[in-house]
Amino acid sequence: MKKYVILFLALVLFGMVSCKSTPTTTEEPSRSTVPDSTPAAEPETPDLGPLNRALARAEEARKKAQDFDGPAYFSGEWEAAETQYSGAGALSRTNKADVQQALVLYNSAADAYEGIFRESVPLYAQDRENEILSTRNEVIATGLTGQFPEYLYKADMVSTAALAQYKAEDYYAAKDSAASALSMYTALKTGAGAYLTRQEIVNRNFVHYDSENFSRADQAGLAAVNSYDTGENERAISEAEEAALRYKLALDAGWASYAADRGAIAGAERQKALDLKANVAVKEDFNNALKIYNQAETALRAKNHEQAAALYIQSESEFAAAGRMAVEKRRIAEEAIRLAEEKMIESEENARNAELILEGGAQ
Repeated sequence: MKKYVILFLALVLFGMVSCKSTPTTTEEPSRSTVPDSTPAAEPETPDLGPLNRALARAEEARKKAQDFDGPAYFSGEWEAAETQYSGAGALSRTNKADVQQALVLYNSAADAYEGIFRESVPLYAQDRENEILSTRNEVIATGLTGQFPEYLYKADMVSTAALAQYKAEDYYAAKDSAASALSMYTALKTGAGAYLTRQEIVNRNFVHYDSENFSRADQAGLAAVNSYDTGENERAISEAEEAALRYKLALDAGWASYAADRGAIAGAERQKALDLKANVAVKEDFNNALKIYNQAETALRAKNHEQAAALYIQSESEFAAAGRMAVEKRRIAEEAIRLAEEKMIESEENARNAELILEGGAQ
């Protein structure tokens, strides 16, 4: 009996395993029910390589034209090129037609910029040459180049190098050399002007009127020379300008004080003339001197110190002359009075003698 039970259980378990291992079948859908989903073609991406090369060319040509003042020499052509350049920049970079149009515009603008550059270079070179020659002539006009020929020679060498570079079509090097030469001549011109002002201060003995500015001007002048020697041209110009300014302040202070001193001397001479009664004895001469003195006073109030000093000196001389004439006129008058008195005394003696003679004769 036990064997039958075991056999029965085995059959049941076998059946259960058989049921689990049987795959479940599902009905596949018909192919006619699957929709057709073919993807749409993507838009073609424009090739930006030629456009970028055209842009780079236009930018380079544009910069070269600007560097040589092309916009100033050819303003109309420049504006037309700028319109093309900006128009190309505004176009789309994703649309093939726009990219192609931008390519055309950039190339056209580059051609225009390059033409402007070629035409501008000789004009620019001529303008720089004119500036250099004009400034060089101003340096020579100071009369100081004979005293310091080595400084002018140094600038001339740089100017000559600029010309050689231009002829070799090394335009940027020529541009830099010309700028350097011009700054050197400018430093020399400014320094020479400062030196001439210094000479005037010394020659007129004005140093003591403003010794502080004079001393500081000397320091700036020496610094300018050192900067020029080391090739620091812009610094040399700045220092020479400071020296020129301080010498000018010292000179102005000198003229102001000198004019005041001359005014005091002229005023004293005027008082002497008044004391000598020149305003009465030689009225016309005194009034002429007074007119000049009043003009000096007006110039002094207007801070025209050099003119005031000259007028004071002139009026001083005129007052002194009027005083001398007054003295001489009084001397002549006093001499005439003395002679008249002598004649009067002589006449009185003659009269007394005559009277004595007559009295003697009557006896």
